[in-house]
Amino acid sequence: MELYNGRPQNTEGRLEKEIRTYDFLDSLGAEYQRVDHEAAMTIEACEEIDKILEISICKNLFLCNRQETSFYLLMMPGDKKFKTKDISAQINSSRLSFGKPEYMEKFLDITPGSLSVLGLMNDKDQKVQLLIDEDVLKEPYIGCHPCINTSSLKIRTEDMMKKIIPEMKHIPVMVRL
Repeated sequence: MELYNGRPQNTEGRLEKEIRTYDFLDSLGAEYQRVDHEAAMTIEACEEIDKILEISICKNLFLCNRQETSFYLLMMPGDKKFKTKDISAQINSSRLSFGKPEYMEKFLDITPGSLSVLGLMNDKDQKVQLLIDEDVLKEPYIGCHPCINTSSLKIRTEDMMKKIIPEMKHIPVMVRL
C-alpha cells in the first residue's frame, strides 16, 4: 500500500460513486491523502491502513429506529464500544438497531462495509441524520472511505466540519459514547 495525495491519476476500473466523491472533495478545495487497498470490511481490517495514513479510521454505523422511519449515520472512534442505550437517550429515539442495507443504498448510495460520512453527499432529501461522537473531533484528521471500501482517505477534521459537512447540507448532532 502506498500513500497518495488527492485523487487517483487513472480512474479506470473505479466505481462512479468513488469518482463522484473525489470530484466533490476537489470542488471544495479539500485536501486529502489516499491509500488504495483490498476491501476493508471491518475496523480490524483497517489497522494496516491506519498505520500508513497515521490516523485511526472512524467507525461508521448506519442505524434506524424500530419503526424504520428515522435513520442515522454515527461516526465514532474505531476503538470505542457501541451501546444503543447510550445514544438512544441522547437523541430522544426509541431503541436503535442497525439499518437495513437497502436503506443505506437507497439514501447514501453505499453498500455495507463502505459506509462513510461522505455518503451524505448522495442524501439530497436528508433522510439520514449525522451523529458524531465528540471524541472524533479531538483528532486533527478524520479517516474514512470515498464511498467504497477499497480506498481510504485522510481528511483534516477542520475541513470536514467547516467545508465538507456544511456543503452536504447536514447538521451534525454531537453525542457522547
